[in-house]
Amino acid sequence: MNEDDSIGEGIRGAARVEGAVQSGSKPPCGDANATSPDLRIPELLAQVYEAAPAVERCHLLEQLLQPLGLLSLAAVAGGIFANIRLRCGWQQLDVRLDDLQNVHAVDVAALVDHAQQVSVETVDGLAQMLVSMPVLSGSATAALLVAMLLRRARSRQPTPADTQDC
Repeated sequence: MNEDDSIGEGIRGAARVEGAVQSGSKPPCGDANATSPDLRIPELLAQVYEAAPAVERCHLLEQLLQPLGLLSLAAVAGGIFANIRLRCGWQQLDVRLDDLQNVHAVDVAALVDHAQQVSVETVDGLAQMLVSMPVLSGSATAALLVAMLLRRARSRQPTPADTQDC
């Protein structure tokens, strides 16, 4: 299977999961909490992070760290993300492989939870990144996460009826 096939398969999987979530049927994992995306997204992203190769982990962290300020980062996961940000400098965020040794799934879940509060669009933007990662495109967890992110992003977009004046 080539890279394009992997990406396509991941997108099709996400679409199937998204369709099931939208139709109100039970999510593939059978978890009752899966119907509240904001509560499940940090947990799912932490699982995806754990399964991802180191280079992809760096990219995920860079995306999540980008919109957060130093004070904000100091309050999450004992300040490990603030240390990464300070080492990188403010202009150029570059998470290195050696930065990952102190970052665990629970830390990523805390970071995602915090990032959602500051900039939900940043977390939603991870959907495109996850789809473009061939290694993760076949992951059921990544597919569910992408579907939830896309659904949440669409639910925030105004419909033509919302934009009409009364």
